Amino acid sequence: MTILGRPALIVFGGLPGTGKTALSRELAMRLTATHLRIDAIEQALRDNGLAVGAAGYAIANAIAAENLKLRRPVIADCVNPVHVSRAAWRQTALQNSAPIVEIEVVCSDPVLHRQRVESRSADISGHKLPSWDDVVNRHYEPWDREHLVLDTARDALDHLVAQAEAYAREKIG
Repeated sequence: MTILGRPALIVFGGLPGTGKTALSRELAMRLTATHLRIDAIEQALRDNGLAVGAAGYAIANAIAAENLKLRRPVIADCVNPVHVSRAAWRQTALQNSAPIVEIEVVCSDPVLHRQRVESRSADISGHKLPSWDDVVNRHYEPWDREHLVLDTARDALDHLVAQAEAYAREKIG
């Protein structure tokens, strides 16, 4: 039995530097959930001379599915920039009879967002962080389904994690 009462897939998305990893890690600890970070998977692929492309998301979805089969809650931490990647997460949840909770993390203050992007350091060995230009020029499609939006420019981490947890519990039932 999970702390949520049943397995679920909670997917965090948003541009780099918005605070997805901090939020998703804290929620994973609170819920005793498996935390899947696309950056870590993609860096492992690069470290082994493999092409990244959609592979990181494909691997993460496969790992998520295996954990859902074990009745474990899963939290995915990824940019999730396009409809195709979001649909893949939904399919993974559907195929494993698990509810999906979608959370977009934004930073509505562009000065703060830029400062975060430019001042952070990689916590994954070998990982090259995107520049501010990379972030603002990245292709990112608007979300087209109901989801929670958390603004890290407006609230403290603990309050945002509490909002995410309450939303997840409401959606999972």
